[in-house]
Amino acid sequence: MDRYAVMGNPIGHSLSPHIHQAFAEQTGQSMLYEAMLVKPDEFSQEVSRFFAEGGKGLNVTVPFKQEAWALAEQLSSDAEVAGAANTLFKNQDNRLQGHNSDGIGLIRDIKQNHNNNIKDKNILVLGAGGATRGILLPLLRELPLSICIANRTLDKAEKLATQFAEYGKVSACGLGDLADGNAGKVDWIINASSASLQGELPPISANILNPGAACYDLMYAREETVFCQWARLAGAAKVMDGLGMLVEQAAESFFLWRGVKPETAEIIKSLKQ
Repeated sequence: MDRYAVMGNPIGHSLSPHIHQAFAEQTGQSMLYEAMLVKPDEFSQEVSRFFAEGGKGLNVTVPFKQEAWALAEQLSSDAEVAGAANTLFKNQDNRLQGHNSDGIGLIRDIKQNHNNNIKDKNILVLGAGGATRGILLPLLRELPLSICIANRTLDKAEKLATQFAEYGKVSACGLGDLADGNAGKVDWIINASSASLQGELPPISANILNPGAACYDLMYAREETVFCQWARLAGAAKVMDGLGMLVEQAAESFFLWRGVKPETAEIIKSLKQ
């Protein structure tokens, strides 16, 4: 059977093997999918070994998305602009293709599964790493009023804001601005940092939330993430985790690999149960 995998560190929490196996059963595809824990300095070697041994495609999660982008010989437009890739495979010429389905998955989850939108909204994105890179362009295509990137290292957020400024109104701020309310009022907070994996939460004032505000954590867990817990206590009208995004971005990767689009609604429902 064709072999696929997700590489990351940590990786034990990943639901990707379950999701892709469900896609394979649903669409009648013969394939195996596994989770692979990769040491921080061995990603390039592991990718080369995987494809040399006949592997067909990879998903890439934290902290390797920017390394995956650098390894790719050809990039989709979304991946090229993002500077990060979460989907790899070899094309017919045996060249390594890099794609980014994170933003596609996020937008599909927000619009199709949660019946919401971000057009004309002020958005705060937490974090300036590979996950943020992957979602910024798809978010800007939805025509929000503004996006502010908040990061512990302000310089990193500022560089990202400058890079994406040609696509919409993008600014940067430090995490300290969130604690004292100087970031301004927002309609959406999207947590794209890895803090939830460590059970941590940036110091955010509840005062920055506009009435009816929505909060979305790209991370997911069996128990509600600390960010989602904070959002409920802060009075957010809508609180979402990244489970639907995970399934939707996986469906896009599956389509790129297999040429078949799986249905996602029932899988999201079963995972939530």
